[in-house]
Amino acid sequence: MGSSIDCAYFPKNLLQSDALYEYILKTSVYPREHEQLRELREETMKNSRALNPAMSVPPEEGQLLSVLLKLMNAKKTIEIGVFTGYSLLATALALPKDGQITAIDCDKSTYEIGLPFIEKAGVEHKIDFIESEALPVLDKMLQEEPKDEDLYDFAFVDADKPNYGEYHERLLKLVRVGGAIAYDNTLWMGTVAATEEDEDEDDPLSPQEKLDREALVELNKFLAGDPRIEMSQVSVGDGLTICRRLY
Repeated sequence: MGSSIDCAYFPKNLLQSDALYEYILKTSVYPREHEQLRELREETMKNSRALNPAMSVPPEEGQLLSVLLKLMNAKKTIEIGVFTGYSLLATALALPKDGQITAIDCDKSTYEIGLPFIEKAGVEHKIDFIESEALPVLDKMLQEEPKDEDLYDFAFVDADKPNYGEYHERLLKLVRVGGAIAYDNTLWMGTVAATEEDEDEDDPLSPQEKLDREALVELNKFLAGDPRIEMSQVSVGDGLTICRRLY
């Protein structure tokens, strides 16, 4: 049940109090975290010299995704951006035995770090991993209008931020009406609210992170006015925007 806590590995957490974050983890997240999720999370941290553990979905967000999928009775999902597979494993555990996940990532080597834990959990049969940039795969799916049985119940996007808008347009055709699309990192360490004065000060963001922030600011504006969805932006992890397709 227990697990060591190092907030340095979760810099995306938006809570202002480390003590409150530790309380949430110790009280309601870690006691319910599947053993293989915990082992995968710890293995990702051990690889911190070669990987950036902050790229992994934090455990409280994985817990939210699991509950959401079960509430939806989801059976078929698509995931864009896998990394070592924490959210993928959380999804696979939440789906029924005949559930299916299409997982897309351009780097199979990070997925292979998590694969032994996925196999040990007995859910690898639910996953179809595709090593590729996501847009060509999505475009191939859309070459012919998808039939109802080809549509997904849920999509999770945690990949290259400048392409989120492109993913959105395609996923609205691949996720069924009433289904959901979740975009990770939409509050980007809280910096989406930065003013020009803030940016003039010592800015800890790299040039790429600044480009990502700009892309997410534009995405947030767009989603807020998109009549095809209803949405909720949740301040869990680094910000999670959940969109329900209306038509």
